[in-house]
Amino acid sequence: MLSIGIVGNGPEELLEDFRRFSEDIDIWIGADRGALFLARENIYMQYAVGDFDSVSSEERQRIKQYSKHFQHHPEEKNETDLELALIIAYQLKPENIYLFGVTGGRLDHGLANIQQLYTIRQKGIQGVIVDKQNRIEMFFPGTYEITKDKHYPYISFIPFSKKVEKLSLEGFYYPLKEATICWGSTRCISNELLENSGTFSFQEGIVLVIKSRNVI
Repeated sequence: MLSIGIVGNGPEELLEDFRRFSEDIDIWIGADRGALFLARENIYMQYAVGDFDSVSSEERQRIKQYSKHFQHHPEEKNETDLELALIIAYQLKPENIYLFGVTGGRLDHGLANIQQLYTIRQKGIQGVIVDKQNRIEMFFPGTYEITKDKHYPYISFIPFSKKVEKLSLEGFYYPLKEATICWGSTRCISNELLENSGTFSFQEGIVLVIKSRNVI
């Protein structure tokens, strides 16, 4: 099972500790300044990709030292640096893609990056967005087990589609039985697992599952 970690531009202060995922991630890809964040942690990348307009010439040399393949693109291009990294990742056919440094900062970039989870999921890959305060995944209809994470104790279910129908939560402090949640609903915000694991299921729609914590 191949897992790829992609690091975007930040903000750096919101990045989770990459070392926590050393056993989960097989290949690292740095997107623009994200490659510098990896190099600073002495983490070697298979690829560094982007226009690198946000790094100095000295920083660019350091990135090259820590990357097997360095791909420089022009500033004016159709894809964002993150999209370029994702294109590479898709070619490697992973089962999981972890995205770091893609939330916070500019809201337009953050929203577009969350929407990338849909593209990733459509390709049969599980995408995970991780920062210091949140862990975000997208799910299509089905039944899933969810485990307690001490780093992110609160769990919320946010409809990505207009409606999510027959959502059930078992093993949660606030259980739910075949409920419908719609855009704007706050019914499934900030729940918690009672034990080490629980299950959630739904029959129609697309849901974002966000594990989070209050303090960075």
